[in-house]
Amino acid sequence: MTTVRLPLFPLNSVLFPGLVLPLNVFEERYRAMMRELLKAPEDDPRRFAVVAIRDGHEVAPASPGMPDQTALPERGPAAGFGADPAKAFHGVGCIADAATIRERADGSFEVLATGTTRVRLVSVDASGAFLTAELEELPEEPGDEAGAIAEGVLRQFRQYQKRLAGARERSLAGGTELPDEPSVVSYLVAAAMMLDTPTKQRLLQAPDTASRLRDELKLLRSETAIIRNLPSLPASDLTRGPTSMN
Repeated sequence: MTTVRLPLFPLNSVLFPGLVLPLNVFEERYRAMMRELLKAPEDDPRRFAVVAIRDGHEVAPASPGMPDQTALPERGPAAGFGADPAKAFHGVGCIADAATIRERADGSFEVLATGTTRVRLVSVDASGAFLTAELEELPEEPGDEAGAIAEGVLRQFRQYQKRLAGARERSLAGGTELPDEPSVVSYLVAAAMMLDTPTKQRLLQAPDTASRLRDELKLLRSETAIIRNLPSLPASDLTRGPTSMN
């Protein structure tokens, strides 16, 4: 088993290969991570791993009774993630390659990264200024009939987009070309659909592309039917992910 050790950036969302990740980095542990990444030669990749936090929030146990207003907030690389940080995260994440890391005057960072490769979390190290992890890279297997299923997913995804645009009383931008490579289709659709984090995590860790596409086809049919019967939807941009507030 080939493993790699990288800085670990936990988020309340799922990153997929090929998708862009904007980050607003202001916590000291993540500032330290970015300062370390900037030490690498300019031509070297500045990589870190993104994992989704279980249950969508930090999971440090709360103490019983009234909160102590005089207590200092927990600090350190594992703050908020409990005694065993590995248990706070989903077991499959994605490597991110930072195209730009820009430091602001106040010491925070503006980061733009892209997901590249799925990884399995082997262990987490909290001994430094920020979390690092030993990770096993996961190959993307095509599975059976991935190409044919991808065609069906794309057709259904277009219907989903139309229903979503109609529910928001807005029109779709014309001329948008969608990919036809099955694995790229599977990740794009997984990222673009309005799904909760556990469902997106399930799609990320699917055993192969065909399995992910089959799951997406079921989800698209279900979500399209739901949208058809809803008078309106909350404003949420399908094509633009939120900036993470770490």
